Amino acid sequence: MKLLLTSGGVRNPSIRAELVRLLGKPIEESGALFIPTAQWGQPMCSPQSVYASIAGEWPDQEGLCDLGWASVGVLELTALPSIGADRWTSWVRDADVLLADGGEAVYLAHWMRESGLAGLLPELDDTVWVGVSAGSMAMTPRIGRLFVDWRPDGSDETLGVVDFSIFPHLDYPGWAYNTTESARAWAPTIGGPAYAIDDQTAISVAEGEVAVISEGHWEHFPG
Repeated sequence: MKLLLTSGGVRNPSIRAELVRLLGKPIEESGALFIPTAQWGQPMCSPQSVYASIAGEWPDQEGLCDLGWASVGVLELTALPSIGADRWTSWVRDADVLLADGGEAVYLAHWMRESGLAGLLPELDDTVWVGVSAGSMAMTPRIGRLFVDWRPDGSDETLGVVDFSIFPHLDYPGWAYNTTESARAWAPTIGGPAYAIDDQTAISVAEGEVAVISEGHWEHFPG
């Protein structure tokens, strides 16, 4: 699987160009599945926010579903255990890209395991995973206590598909916990390498190569 791990989505031409490179073909020729599951675990999200992400109704912001895909479907992970893998795995295998929305990363990782999607990922060599915020953080080993909103007394461990952690929304206006100072305090608690990235930055992972794609600000913490 190829990964495009973003903080705020495909927000600039550099990130969009990297998405096209990972797909190996134009966005307009690619089929996508959108995964809203992480939102259900985040107390600040709601049925209205899920709809806004799917329908492209966030103000002044192009969402994952709005990039010009040949087709877009919704893959709700909490439903998959009730319908059986023989039905949904073909949907995933046929998709060119999986679009994982933001929300709560530990909750998303939990349902990726429970649904069986996490176990399928190693077989999806040509599929691109595009994450936004929690949709990116779920692929890391840990997110840190700062970002745990679901089961706050539980683990902060996620899937560990990559070997680094992500601090998203770096210096986002008005977000007191996402400052550079907070990121530098968070990094030593992770126990491994990490990146702090703003909404104009993405981390691309393909064939063992990690690259930062940015028209904004980011920091690397070697761990």
